[in-house]
Amino acid sequence: MIASGAKAADNGKSGRDACVLDGGHLERMTLGDSRLAREVLQIFVRQSAMLLGRICESEPATVATAAHTMVGSARGIGAWRVADAAERLERAGRERSEDGIGDAIVELKAASLEVTAAIAARLADPSH
Repeated sequence: MIASGAKAADNGKSGRDACVLDGGHLERMTLGDSRLAREVLQIFVRQSAMLLGRICESEPATVATAAHTMVGSARGIGAWRVADAAERLERAGRERSEDGIGDAIVELKAASLEVTAAIAARLADPSH
């Protein structure tokens, strides 16, 4: 589900939880420039794939750093589930909790796949 405009913003965190990609937030962050939004989404997809690869092959400190980067990127486009999952992974990495890291990676991968599919659908839509 891609939330649009004020509805997602008005609902606060519960509205954030309900959507995969907050279109209203993305629009505000890109100042309504649809070409910029497309570019930012394309960069996010490439960056998140690269970071997930790094996360899966790294030690806890590197996992935490890569997850921190992903938190900021996800928040920038309104991918709240990805941001929340990456935040949990960052915390687990800093705590060096192997079980926590493993669980958080699974959650982050699922959220990333979900938002990547939503982004692909948005990019395929000529009205965006």
